[in-house]
Amino acid sequence: MSDHLVIHDPRFKDLIKADAPLEKIHSGFVWAEGPVYFPHGDYYLWSDIPNHLVMQWTEGCGARVYDNESNYCNGHTRDLEGRLVSCEHLTRRVTRTEHDGSLTVLADSHDGKRLNSPNDVVIKSDGSIWFTDPPYGIISDHEGKIAPQEQGGCYVFRVDPKTFETTIVVDDFVKPNGLAFSPDESVLYIADSGRSHDPDGPHHIRAFHCDGSALTGGDVLIDIEKGVPDGMRIDVDGNIWTSSAIGVECFNPQGVALGSILVPEVAANLTFGGRSGSQMMITATTSVYTIDVAMRGVN
Repeated sequence: MSDHLVIHDPRFKDLIKADAPLEKIHSGFVWAEGPVYFPHGDYYLWSDIPNHLVMQWTEGCGARVYDNESNYCNGHTRDLEGRLVSCEHLTRRVTRTEHDGSLTVLADSHDGKRLNSPNDVVIKSDGSIWFTDPPYGIISDHEGKIAPQEQGGCYVFRVDPKTFETTIVVDDFVKPNGLAFSPDESVLYIADSGRSHDPDGPHHIRAFHCDGSALTGGDVLIDIEKGVPDGMRIDVDGNIWTSSAIGVECFNPQGVALGSILVPEVAANLTFGGRSGSQMMITATTSVYTIDVAMRGVN
């Protein structure tokens, strides 16, 4: 068993490849975040938020700058038509990059007031866009630009795919962060990283029942002991893989800790990709890592 793999439950052995190396594929960033995989080109994108960059990596070809004026992008996802959807801190909006390279603004305000700084985003199978809106991009110039908060709180939003109407679906988070749907989309998992700026703040993942466009429930399913939960992904069996201060931690759908992938730096986010769908990319502070696991992702 590799030293970077920690087993808490024997079931974790079926989810990993015991001898798979953790490979650092690129370094030199300030705060690497928001990885997303595009199967049509077999490449990954991710953000270096403070450096205003989106990077691209293809196995065998290495890394290159994809966008050097990213508006301090954070999280990204891929929509149903293979287009890039991004959360921009500087402009406080969610955008979609069309196939011709033009930008469509999906959300930049609610109730006539500017968003805080969209953080992470996921697309449901009906095309709706769900995103979190904490204030990280407006509380300092490190990840955006200091500005007044216009929204009355830090909300989770849904954008209608046809009308672009933006509605609040959850309003009781301190700092909503990563989010991901279960394989059948009956559950939406949402991280609260409030402890990032308050030692007594939340550091957990909540599970909401999703019925169409409505969320109910929201009990705490997972507490992260080291650091905070940030980005997360779900595998085809419904297991939850979340970033934390130690790397990537894995839990089953009932919230039982299965195991961890230890990373030398604080991990911010992760995604599944590669031709097999089971190559995991981990964005971790100054570096980006990959590791092959035995599960494919769904988000």
